[in-house]
Amino acid sequence: MVNALPPIRSRRGPRRRKPAKLHADKAYDIPALRDWLRRRGIIPRIARKGIESTEKLGRHRWVIERSIAWLTSYRRLTIRYERKPSHYLAFLTLAATITCYKKLAK
Repeated sequence: MVNALPPIRSRRGPRRRKPAKLHADKAYDIPALRDWLRRRGIIPRIARKGIESTEKLGRHRWVIERSIAWLTSYRRLTIRYERKPSHYLAFLTLAATITCYKKLAK
């Protein structure tokens, strides 16, 4: 997934090709993954199993988890009825649009 990230726009200078940091939970605490990220020049912010609490990393990760929770509130996305990925992507886009509209309308 990290390899699939598009270039990141910045206000000054050329586009960055990679993120500066990667935040993840303890499930991704694998030494090989940490080494791979460091070789790419990405700072791994992964809680270590049995050592660190997830409270510090939770401040950065809750935005993503909250957004996923908003999208899974739609029944068609929770249980995947569609057989074609393009149809599923269309419903996901529709759910994101409705969610954004609801949040902006408040």
